[in-house]
Amino acid sequence: MTFVPLKSVRPTLSATVRRPYRRIMTTSEGTRTTAETGAARPASAPVRGGAPGWTRSISCQWRAWRSARAAWRSEWKHTRAEYRAARRSGRLPDNPGPPPTGFTLLPWLLMGMGAFSNLFQGETPNPWVGALGLLAFNSCYVYVVFRAFHTKTREALSTRLALVVMGLVTCGLALAYGGTWLSFFPLLGLATGAVVRGPWLGRYGLGLTALAGVVAGLRGGWDAIGVVYGTFLSTMVTAAILSLSEAVRQLRAAREELARRAVEEERLRFSRDLHDLLGHTLSVIVVKSEAARRLAARDMDAALAQVTDIEAVGRQALTEIREAVTGYREGSLATELDRASSALTAAGIEPVVRRTGPPLAPASEALLGWVVREAVTNAVRHSGARRCEIGVDGSSSAERIRLTVTDDGNGGEGTETSSTSGTGLKGLTERLARAGGSLRAGPSPRGGFTVTAELPRETEDSTAPAAATASGGR
Repeated sequence: MTFVPLKSVRPTLSATVRRPYRRIMTTSEGTRTTAETGAARPASAPVRGGAPGWTRSISCQWRAWRSARAAWRSEWKHTRAEYRAARRSGRLPDNPGPPPTGFTLLPWLLMGMGAFSNLFQGETPNPWVGALGLLAFNSCYVYVVFRAFHTKTREALSTRLALVVMGLVTCGLALAYGGTWLSFFPLLGLATGAVVRGPWLGRYGLGLTALAGVVAGLRGGWDAIGVVYGTFLSTMVTAAILSLSEAVRQLRAAREELARRAVEEERLRFSRDLHDLLGHTLSVIVVKSEAARRLAARDMDAALAQVTDIEAVGRQALTEIREAVTGYREGSLATELDRASSALTAAGIEPVVRRTGPPLAPASEALLGWVVREAVTNAVRHSGARRCEIGVDGSSSAERIRLTVTDDGNGGEGTETSSTSGTGLKGLTERLARAGGSLRAGPSPRGGFTVTAELPRETEDSTAPAAATASGGR
């Protein structure tokens, strides 16, 4: 007799016993791994002895549902915390919820359960007629309420015809059977209130209420009061609630649209201000830097003066950019005229500034200041001019204020490109148009380039004495 050690038999028995019950595990990488060896096989490889496909599908759906529930719970905790914080601060979040649909009015069909019960128990004569009428009413009701929440389908002819069919079926069933069949008049009122809106609602509501009163009076005597009251109330309350809900949603949509437009306008304002500010400032800095470089060899004091001007222009630009970011920057025409004279002189262009008339309103001053800045910047950068004239005609006898900037340069070959490609004169044209003014820019008949801006005179303009005529130049 030969004795076999137990240690050599145990692995064989273990493998033999566990082989029929081999378990397959699905990993996140899409491979199936055997539990006993840990070897991986492709996900497309057939698996013997595995669970059926429908059980695996159910388990996958179960796991997906559990993960979705866990995500919802975590999100709900965050939402609940925000709601409590807003409630403590007195600012509740604006969460209107989903819009009403046809499912909102479907539960009211339970009002006809009494008639259905009588029909089912055989207490109604001619049950087939009652069953067909009940089927026709319910079908039309479902059709109408699901088309009542969209303007196009609500006003369609088929919806109105279905409502008329409901009225005829309701009158026929109520006159034929009476009793619980009179409860279909309030249901007809619900459908009518959901479909009919506007000035015709009162006429339809009163007509339907009168019809319900006549039919119920013929069949139910004094019980007609409840039917009449229920019909009128269901018609008017349904129409009022749905109209109010629609109005609230339209107002909310309009508010969101206004907020979006406000953001776009603020972004456009900032981009225009940044373009105008940096375009003018960088042009002045470049011109003064070139002047300082030319003067450094022969006149160091003059070169240092130009460097000092560059520092002042840079500091002023920082201040203006901060004001533009906060939205509180209001330009001054007098300040822009002084800066224009300085920039033109530094560029070797003779400035001539003429201004007549009383001081202007702050809004007009700001707009015309932007025009002066942009026109002078284009003249310095693109015109190659030797002389630039700026005229402001704000005499009290004129109905409109006129600003003219004319140079004797190359006729605006580069200026037009600059003004139309970015947000320069094009943006100023839009600003002036919103203020009731206009802006024209183009080559002048005698050569050079002319920018003309006109604004209506503000009624709040001061009647101070006319400003003296200023002639530029340093």
